[in-house]
This record gives sequence, structure tokens and C-alpha cells, in this order.
Amino acid sequence: MVDENKKLVRKVAAKGISSERVLNAMAQVDRRHFVPDQYKRRIYDDNPLPIGAGQTISQPYIVAFMTEKLDVRNDDKVLEIGTGSGYQLAILSKLAASVYSVERSPELITQAKKNLEAADCRDVVIKEGDGYEGMPEVAPFDRIILTAAAVHIPPPLLNQLVPQGRMILPIGGVNEIQTLTLVKKYEDGKVTQKPLESVRFVPMTGRAQERRVN
Repeated sequence: MVDENKKLVRKVAAKGISSERVLNAMAQVDRRHFVPDQYKRRIYDDNPLPIGAGQTISQPYIVAFMTEKLDVRNDDKVLEIGTGSGYQLAILSKLAASVYSVERSPELITQAKKNLEAADCRDVVIKEGDGYEGMPEVAPFDRIILTAAAVHIPPPLLNQLVPQGRMILPIGGVNEIQTLTLVKKYEDGKVTQKPLESVRFVPMTGRAQERRVN
């Protein structure tokens, strides 16, 4: 199994992921702990897979790409929106000082905690709630990552991002082309958005699907 996971990491590297820190983190987190049993023959495919509750575990290459663009440092505090299977969270836990995650589905939270324990990734905090609101009680964050698509950048998350911080998220509706977007916040309050590539993610539910920001 370990050899198969290493092969998967090599596939990801061959697609252009060059960060040794990201590749090493992926090598430490065996994907088999995060894929449902009915898909065990496809564990090491570089494809997304269903995990229940209408959600998916992301394609390993996209996980690596988003993590690389986020540029997580050893002393960073990171917030993830959308725990899902816990796979992205586990990889982030190998890179950052502290990692927090918000998930709406109690079913997925329960499963993610089991997955993370099986993968020996215990230093994470998962909260049930609407990811649009973030986790203000422990903000601010150096890095924020969204693993579900929103139709706009949630203002509460932008407020919880430190100056010089980064956020990465897919922007777009359910039936629209979504754009993976890198957001940077500067000391003077300026915010920039850089489109990276077209993607397809499950939609973020709750307030994130409101077309207008109130």
C-alpha cells in the first residue's frame, strides 16, 4: 500500500508539482485511509471519488496544486473549509503549526475523525458549522483553503485572513465553470485575485450560495 501511495505521489509530481514539502506531506498521508471501501480498487487513481453525503475526495493532483499555491509555512495557522474525508486536512497538518476545519455534515465529521486517526493525524480541530462564517473564535489565519465552490469570496473569511495572508478557493456556481482562485491580502488592506485554472468542485452550501453579499 505504501509503495502504491508513493507511485501516486510520483504521478502528481510528473504533472508539475515541484514543492518538495508538498510532495513529502502527500507521501506521509496514505490515501487509502480516506477512500470508502467500495472504491478500494481506485484508491490510488488520480481522480476524485465519492465519499458520501453528496461529497467527494478531491483528485490528488488538485489537492497538491492547491496546497502548493497556498504556500503553507511551518509556523502558519491554517483554516480549511469543507473537511470532507479529511485527506486535505491531513496533508495540511504535515505542513503547518496548527490546522482547523469547518464542516456542515455531522456524518462526514465522524468519518473524517476516524480516517485521520487511522492515518495517525490527530493534531487537528474540526468544527461543525457553516464554513462561510469561518472560525472567528480562533482567527486570524495565515492561510485559508476552501474545498467546495462558492459564488463569491466569503467576506467573513477574508476578514479572518491576516495581512500578507493567502486564500485559495474555487469560485463559481453549480452549473458554471468554476475558477480556482488565489487570493492575497496585503498590509494596506488591498486584496488581489489571481485565476489559476478551471475546476469542478461540489458546491459550498449555506450562505456561500447567495448571489449577493449583504
